[in-house]
Parts: sequence; C-alpha cells; structure tokens
Amino acid sequence: MAGKRVLCVSFSDINRDSRVLRQVEVLAELGEVTTVAYGDRPPGATEHLRIDETLPSLPQTPAGVALLALRRYDAVELTAPAIRDVLRLVGDRRYDLVVANEARSMAVAHRIAAGAPVLADLHEWAPEERAHVRSWRLLVKPFMTYQCRKYLPKMAAVTVVNDSIGAMYAERFGAAPRTVRNAGPFRDLPPTDVAEDRIRLVHSGGAVPGRNIEGMIEAVRMLDARFTLDMYLVPARDGGKYLDSLRVLIGDEKRIVLHPPVSPAELVDTLNAYDVGIFSLPPLTPNHRLMLPNKIFDYVQARLGIVFSASPETDRIILDHELGAIAADASTRALVDVLTPVTVARVRELKRNADKAAAVLNSVEDAAVTRTAAADLLGVRS
Repeated sequence: MAGKRVLCVSFSDINRDSRVLRQVEVLAELGEVTTVAYGDRPPGATEHLRIDETLPSLPQTPAGVALLALRRYDAVELTAPAIRDVLRLVGDRRYDLVVANEARSMAVAHRIAAGAPVLADLHEWAPEERAHVRSWRLLVKPFMTYQCRKYLPKMAAVTVVNDSIGAMYAERFGAAPRTVRNAGPFRDLPPTDVAEDRIRLVHSGGAVPGRNIEGMIEAVRMLDARFTLDMYLVPARDGGKYLDSLRVLIGDEKRIVLHPPVSPAELVDTLNAYDVGIFSLPPLTPNHRLMLPNKIFDYVQARLGIVFSASPETDRIILDHELGAIAADASTRALVDVLTPVTVARVRELKRNADKAAAVLNSVEDAAVTRTAAADLLGVRS
C-alpha cells in the first residue's frame, strides 16, 4: 500500500530473527517499510539501512559505562554506538509509524518518530534480560527499568511474547500489552515415519551460553543407543568461540551432530526429518522461567514430539495438545529420566498430535494482532 511509510528498528541480525521477519511481512501489507538492523535487507522491506555489525546496541564504551554507573540515564540513552549509527542512517527521513523492537530501541524510535506513533514490540521482559550476569544486573537492569518507566507511557501500542510477561509489564509499569507469540506460519507437512530402532532428537536455536546446550549433549551421552541428537545452532556474536567449545564437548560422540544453521524459511522443512524436538533451559531470569520460544512452534509445524523443561507457558501448550513430556527441571538427569521411557509407538502418537495442533499453533492469530495495532495507528483498513 503506497503512501504510508513505516520504520522498523531492530538490533538483531534481522534475517535470523524470525519474529521481526514476520513483523516486517505484516507491516509490508500496510505501507512501505524501511528496516534498520544488522544484516542484509529482509524480505518485505522497501528500503534497508544496515547497522554496522561491530557496534553494540548498549552504551558499552568507557564513557557510556561511566554514565550508567552514575545513573545519568537521560544523558546515555542515545549514546550506544549502534544507536548513534541508526540516527546517522535515518537522518532526516520521516515516517508515519515507527516500530521499536525491544526496550533498548524505544528511545531512538521515539526520537526518530518526531511525534509519529511508536509501536513497541518489547518481545520479553527487558529489565532482567541478562540479570544472571553481574555487570548487567548492576548497570543495565536499572537503565532498562528507567527506560521502560520513561518510554512505555509514550508508546502508542505495546506487544509482548506471552500473557505472563505482559502481566509483568502491566503490574510494574502500567502498560497494556497485547500478546504476539513467536509462532510461525502454518506448514502443510506430513509427520515423517519413525524408525523402529532409532529416536532422532533435534534442537534448534542460538549458540548462546546459558541455554544449557551442554546439558542436552550430556543427556544424550547417558541415554541408550536408540537416541541421536542433531543440532542446528545460530552462532553468537563471539567469533564462534562458544560453538567451538561445543564441538570439543561433543568430541567423537557419533550420535551427536552439530550442523550449520539454516535460514528461518528452511528450518521447519529441515526439522521435519526428525522425531522429537528438545529444549532444557535453567530458569536463570524471568524470561527463562516464562519462556515461549520460536522453537516450540517450529517443532509443532515440523510435526515433532516435544520434550521441554518445565515452564508455565510451554507446559500449557504441551499438555493442552498432548505434544510430549515435561522434564521436572533443567537438570541433565531430569532430561534423561523423561526421555528414557519414550517408545517408538509413543513418538508416532506425539507426531500425529503435533499434526493436529499445527492447524491452531501458527501465526495467523498473532499476525492479526500486529496488523490491527499497526493499521489503527496508521489510520488504514487492515
């Protein structure tokens, strides 16, 4: 739709960020979309402004850290190197709607908007995103809390990943978020057959410390020879150091294979070859405790059984649709205990259940929430 101009701000490698890619797809139905993010131009964007990948999106320079320590948050909020780059790239362009992905982009989105409405997709709980890291807890948590207190009342609309996190924003900051889950589009795929002597586990996601990938590797070592594990991991921005440490941990274990990452568009087709999608995440932060990640929806669309560690949001989906089993906690032992009794017959049943659930656990409902919110702010018919 010509005429309406939308800016989508995201401090992620946008072509690896399934949530933002879906967001851009919806926004492109309503106007001409400019994206400003790390990485190449994504599908749906009319124009793309590429942030220098070497620049951090938080004020991590010595001057920035000093201002954080002194709690001079108004002075520091636009000084992060990537934020300065965004302001340079956007220049004097003007938009009818600005979409700010994650709390760290609210200040720069508000500055660029110059009075136009801003839709904040906060994704998860910003104040404690990495609260298990001491420097984050001491310096960044109070900054993010201040940003939410200052900018959430200025946002024309707010979305979050699930109802539990939305309730936290409502209670703490008086916001009224709408929920946009991390569900992908419906895929018309059949459940693949399960071999009589093999249960093919799979895990996809970021190669990020704290995601307990080591625990999943160790669990497979402890399981019997029926179980294999294939992993499709997106490298962190650490030059491959963490991935290298995982390769060392896997060593010569033939039942565990680490694959190169595949694009979001290819992921579900790739996962469809397997049997059970697994994830085990220690509840180190509120976002971990209340997780509702892309991968549970990817696993459903791939017609897999699911085994996750306990979490209220994912527990509800697994139990309501009879998709699999829930480990008591995020320990290696708990994962082994829940997988050991799994039979081939049970996996076949779970894959059939996933096939039924795929019709409802997809992005149709979530895209409608984004579409309605953006259309209302643009003054167009969705």
